[in-house]
Amino acid sequence: MYNAFFGFADSPFNLSPDPTFFYKSQQHEEALANLIYGVQSRKGFIVLTGEVGTGKTTMLECLRDYLYAHRIEFAFLFNSRIKPEEMYEMIAYDLDLRCDRTSKTEVIYALNELLIQQVSEGRTTVLIVDEAHNLDWEVLEEIRMLGNFENRGGKLLQVILAGQPELDRKLDAPNLRQLKQRIVLRCSLKAFLEGETFEYVQTRLAKAGMEENKVFPPDLMAEIHLRSQGIPRLVNAICDNLLLTAFALESRICTMEMLDEVTADMRLEWPGRRLRLRPQLARGGA
Repeated sequence: MYNAFFGFADSPFNLSPDPTFFYKSQQHEEALANLIYGVQSRKGFIVLTGEVGTGKTTMLECLRDYLYAHRIEFAFLFNSRIKPEEMYEMIAYDLDLRCDRTSKTEVIYALNELLIQQVSEGRTTVLIVDEAHNLDWEVLEEIRMLGNFENRGGKLLQVILAGQPELDRKLDAPNLRQLKQRIVLRCSLKAFLEGETFEYVQTRLAKAGMEENKVFPPDLMAEIHLRSQGIPRLVNAICDNLLLTAFALESRICTMEMLDEVTADMRLEWPGRRLRLRPQLARGGA
């Protein structure tokens, strides 16, 4: 809606996980490099964790682009509220296994054949599970059993479990200790530092067509970081709403008043919010 007004070729703060707008912070580059290394080296089990909105799904989209580019077969489970039989059916569908996809036994045999064929051609196969913190215990156990596909060169199936920090706590449970022992790589995404938030916003603006940040003054950027607490998804939502508000008011610069309105509408809470609002409430009640 506001793209033409600000001269954007694309929406800079779309909430969808678009690898085109991937911001290569040090931690994100390291995490993606670890995921790719784990796949290339056939390490087996890899875990990616991070709080809500820190960019896990975008990271997985970047990994999927890499797998597509290198013609690496993979299955992607985006619905983690599943039963074991549904998991096998989804794997069979994604990998296009020629078998009765409702039969666990047939899926396992067909998967084994695919894995052997892939490794004979110098390739590997990947299973990606998003929102893995929601997986039931029995599904996690079935995933552990898939780690038994291996030869002398390493694991035939590379399993990437991505989820919120609850996933780490779930993997610490005594009944999952065998799975925990098989995890060879762990990656963790954290909220941005203030400087990273500035760079993140600038990067997205530049990729959308605005080479220099002309809409968010430095003091406003500092406040955006504070109120978003450095969470990329919240930064996107705040900036998108700010641009929409500025467009409605025909202003090419966003202001602190606009930010107050946007964050109030979003029902955001941040450290020190109530202390900041008390003087305003006092003036309002006088």
